[in-house]
Amino acid sequence: LQRQEFHDLFQTMAPYPVTIRLLDAPLHEFLPRTPDVLADYLGYLQAKGVTPNQADIEEQIERLHEFNPMLGHRGCRVAITYPEIYEMQVRAILEAACDLKKSGTEVSPEIMIPLIMNPSELNMIRNGKRIEGKYIKGISDIAAEVFQAQGTEVAFKIGTMVELPAAALVSDELARYAEFFSYGTNDLTQTTHGLSRDDSNSFFPAYTEYDLLPANPFQMLGAPVKELIKISSERGRLTRPNIKLGLCGEHGADPVNIEFCRDAGLQYVSCSPYSVPIALLSIAQLNLKRKAAAE
Repeated sequence: LQRQEFHDLFQTMAPYPVTIRLLDAPLHEFLPRTPDVLADYLGYLQAKGVTPNQADIEEQIERLHEFNPMLGHRGCRVAITYPEIYEMQVRAILEAACDLKKSGTEVSPEIMIPLIMNPSELNMIRNGKRIEGKYIKGISDIAAEVFQAQGTEVAFKIGTMVELPAAALVSDELARYAEFFSYGTNDLTQTTHGLSRDDSNSFFPAYTEYDLLPANPFQMLGAPVKELIKISSERGRLTRPNIKLGLCGEHGADPVNIEFCRDAGLQYVSCSPYSVPIALLSIAQLNLKRKAAAE
């Protein structure tokens, strides 16, 4: 299923590069949470010839439940505990890319690893790890297997999302293993300010009334988040001068944020489809403003 989805995506986007963020949603959101969904899952297993133990499955679901899932078992942490999930996704990406290359379609995949907090995680997911008799394949190992089996190779990049303050501060080390950074400003705002994007509206009106925040930090980048992006971009370029830098999130459509991104050395912004025209207009206005200033 994933291979076909990536095949269609690369074919539609050719010859442009396509960034695939690997699985990032909290793990427990994928588990059956109602009796009806659980019944469907048990039926699926039975149709596959597996005899499920409902009590064991319910116990596992309960054990994997999290109280704060946005800071829990998600992103690259899933790759550490269940490496077969990311291996499946990477294999699907590269097999789809090889298949299209054989048919003459130009493809340029960029594999993005989310929620990294230190270089050890990124190194392990990229290059694999052997320890105490265990061997976890890295993306480079999977790529070698796929290219050998397919009889062809596809150039691809490996990068990471910088969405935790810890990642921003060690960006010089992350850049040893990442060819691009994407600043996930929604999560970076949450983790920097200690605010939940989903719940903060319950008290934001009071903050607005008393002028405690200059603007909604989920619409306009706050000064601390900007500072972290600046630090990260500078440190990342120290290690890898040609590193590709961009912003991912709804902040990317705001004119003020776009001007900051330009000044911080970012090369692109990414936002939801309905915001793209706003972002394009903002960039055009910024270019006209700077041209007029130069004259």
